[in-house]
Amino acid sequence: MRTDFLDALHVLVSHGVEFVLIGGVAANALGSPSVTTDLDICYERSDDNLERLVTALIALGARLRGPGVPDSAPFQLHPDTLRAGDSFTFATRAADLDVLGTPSGTRGFAELRANATLMDFGEGLEVWVCSLEDLMRMKTAAGRPKDRIELEVLGALRDELERRD
Repeated sequence: MRTDFLDALHVLVSHGVEFVLIGGVAANALGSPSVTTDLDICYERSDDNLERLVTALIALGARLRGPGVPDSAPFQLHPDTLRAGDSFTFATRAADLDVLGTPSGTRGFAELRANATLMDFGEGLEVWVCSLEDLMRMKTAAGRPKDRIELEVLGALRDELERRD
């Protein structure tokens, strides 16, 4: 599986998708050394944005992914499909992409966007990245063993950033 997070981010941004970067790539952007294998975003759920998101997902060749989901699983990539759900996991030509409307421990896009920072990823790519505190809150709410481990790393990162200030 190819993992090109910047390619996926470029496609999302070029299609005008409103989203906040969350998960491991956000943690990396904030200074975490942890390794991640997928790209996680929280997307704004307006009709217009759902249309832009679908267009971007089609451009990325997105197909539904998950445990026990065969490549041939019937799934119609359409704004109505995304509107009917909240969180989806896709395999794309660039990277695995998790698309969440309401990540654990949050009220969704508006809340995360209010605390996010616009970060420059180079080559004219600017992306809203969730705050460290919001990321830690999402990890706490998810409560999986890997999230509890990552909370230790993020807590140490927070402590280091506070010492620098």
